Amino acid sequence: MKRLMMEQLTAWKKSPYRKPLILKGVRQVGKTWLLKEFGREYYENTAYFNFDEHEEYRQFFETTKDVNRILQNLMLASGQKILPEKTLVIFDEIQDCPKVINSLKYFCENAPEYHIACAGSLLGIALARPSSFPVGKVNFMQIDPMTFTEFLLANGDANLAAFLDTVRTPEPLPDAFFNPLYEKLKMYYVTGGMPEPVLMWTQARDVDAMQESLSDIIGAYERDFAKHPDVTQFPKISMVWKSVPSQLARENKKFLYKVVKEGARAREYEDALQWLVDARLVHKVYRSSAPWLPACAYDDLSAFKIYLADVGLLRRLAMLAPTAFGEGNRLFTEFKGALTENYVLQALIAQFEAAPRYWSQSNPPYEVDFLIQRNNDIFPVEVKSEANTTSKSLKKFKELFSDKVKLRIRFSLDNLRLDGDVLNVPLFMADHTDRLIGAALERRGS
Repeated sequence: MKRLMMEQLTAWKKSPYRKPLILKGVRQVGKTWLLKEFGREYYENTAYFNFDEHEEYRQFFETTKDVNRILQNLMLASGQKILPEKTLVIFDEIQDCPKVINSLKYFCENAPEYHIACAGSLLGIALARPSSFPVGKVNFMQIDPMTFTEFLLANGDANLAAFLDTVRTPEPLPDAFFNPLYEKLKMYYVTGGMPEPVLMWTQARDVDAMQESLSDIIGAYERDFAKHPDVTQFPKISMVWKSVPSQLARENKKFLYKVVKEGARAREYEDALQWLVDARLVHKVYRSSAPWLPACAYDDLSAFKIYLADVGLLRRLAMLAPTAFGEGNRLFTEFKGALTENYVLQALIAQFEAAPRYWSQSNPPYEVDFLIQRNNDIFPVEVKSEANTTSKSLKKFKELFSDKVKLRIRFSLDNLRLDGDVLNVPLFMADHTDRLIGAALERRGS
């Protein structure tokens, strides 16, 4: 498989300001594979140390802060060679090793010639704990599930991925590309972007193995819930997690604690929800009252929607069978288009630095699915899971904030086009949103 994040890793390797790297991502998203592949392609050798498999290695960090001595002990114990500049040193499963995390400060300050890359599950949780952390002494990268573009490459459709990369103007795509891309996107909704289920499908076309792999990943996540330091939170985390499909199946997708459990109150479950957010198993999208900057100043912290880290995991958690793949547009429209919104959110998070928001008002009710910040502009985004693209909410948003709206974005099953200030993006082009917005603004002279 090809992960596009390899480009970021090579930039890290070449940077004169390189620091020890912490690669964050959910369990089984491909962190270890990516780092090993990076080492194989760009270094003379890789020295790999797993602190869960070899707990005895942790002792080397507890007795000294001298990084040369630490590396010498690791080499002697493992028989692996570590050379400055030529070896990629991988520290894996570091989430429960505070001394290892703290040592990164000394690698940064005293031994910058060594290339250190770290990974671990639940690192977002581990790094949130009150403990000694090498602030300013590490680089961070986030790896998320495979994008639709990466799915195309894994599925042997490099020609389709290459074509999408060539699109530089908001003009309709030929049917010879549009139709197969539409079908491939349905496949992606079924598998999602977790590497193992994608592999089961793209290599063997084994639906049962793909389903089982998704179930195993969900099971592993649910076992991780027990790692919360307060054991009383375990059932609450599980209930919030399992409520996500129900939350998204409603017309108004605003998160409601009563959907988790009848009579539930925020103060009882907000810690459980935050644990899932810190673990990056769910994404929290706040309601914004206005499209102004800074965006965080207009967040309504009491109103938000939550989505899963991966569209395939959402489909599996919702118990929607893969047979929906062959039932027309059903995958796009099932439970109020929740799979489609989840997919689009995944694509937007990967492209824009600021977290997406959403906008809504009541009496009369209007809602714009997402607001995205690109440079110093905020764009309203509506997600349509069918070809019917009438959008009252986008129209209302422009009426209210006409001086702020340079462009409105609509994702749908329709072809790529620019209608006035509305850019219609085919769902399968969500990975290219940033570039398409730039092209549309250039066309409009904005």
